[in-house]
Amino acid sequence: MRYKKLGRTGMLVSEICLGAMTFGGAGRGGIWANLGSLDQGQSEGLVKTAFEAGVNFIDTADIYSNGESEEILGRAIRNLGLPREELVIATKVNGRMTHFARPGASPAEIAEVARRNTARNINGLSRKHIMDAIDGSLRRLGLDHVDLYQIHSFDPLTPLDETLEALDSLVKAGKVRYIGFSNLPAWRTAKALGISERKALARFECGQMYYSIGGREIEREVAPLALEEQLSIIAWSPLAAGFFTGKYTRDGGPNDARRTAFDFPPVNLDRGFAILDVLKAVAAERGVPVPTVALAWALAKPWLTSLILGAKTTDQLRSNLEAVSLALSPEETARLEAVSALAPEYPSIPLRGGRADEIG
Repeated sequence: MRYKKLGRTGMLVSEICLGAMTFGGAGRGGIWANLGSLDQGQSEGLVKTAFEAGVNFIDTADIYSNGESEEILGRAIRNLGLPREELVIATKVNGRMTHFARPGASPAEIAEVARRNTARNINGLSRKHIMDAIDGSLRRLGLDHVDLYQIHSFDPLTPLDETLEALDSLVKAGKVRYIGFSNLPAWRTAKALGISERKALARFECGQMYYSIGGREIEREVAPLALEEQLSIIAWSPLAAGFFTGKYTRDGGPNDARRTAFDFPPVNLDRGFAILDVLKAVAAERGVPVPTVALAWALAKPWLTSLILGAKTTDQLRSNLEAVSLALSPEETARLEAVSALAPEYPSIPLRGGRADEIG
């Protein structure tokens, strides 16, 4: 396992981050029943396998399985006796924790669930919700602090100043070590960095963004910003929710696959299958699984710090962990780059070489 600095900090995180979105959800209903539904024992198997492979970075969120993911992760750390000081535990804030009525629920219970799902101030990035949410996450995790606290997306109702000041308060209080963002455009990220610098607040050190060989859009603006400002990029869904594992064909995929019930993130199928053709060819030449090639391609990017791997079985996780040992050749990389390249887009298209004195 290799390790990289998180942003400008001195904290090191493994190139592979274990994603805990598959933890829990079996009895919670909604999308969580489709995303994993792993019980305590299965989840602990993944945590143990990852830690023994050198993974020190684990990511969850308060909304995953309505808090059950955090609960399972916290118990796994205690049950396995993992050294807390060696772990980098990350969670997120913003989303609304959606509740579902149990089968056979009475009308009164159904009404109470509906009320809770429409209550005010239980989501967003206001100071109130951030303060409430971190206490809830710490309680579920059974920890006195998290190492990385990330806003899960943008809140249009709350000024960035308020959000950043609240996050800075958590850092000063010792409940959070570092802060990050997820799913923000480059311009809003740059604005947040400017506010933090101007007000001497804790700044975002990383951005958790969707990135895969079939989803390279962050290369237009987010990745260049990250390199310029020394931000870490942590990629979620680097296999596009299983699309680039090779189990999907032009004729369809497994009936029990995640994308069958929850088709996200979106993939342009014509482009996606063209990329899969090249991935499969390189994998066959190397004698490795298709996802190993897709993950190794992403790991070689200079702006990438860590890949989040979610898994349902320890065998699946062990196989994907092999990506850190695969170095693609320049020729293999060129083939993959060519088939997955983004179309040129203004204003990044060079104008006569891009020099101002040549334009006119």
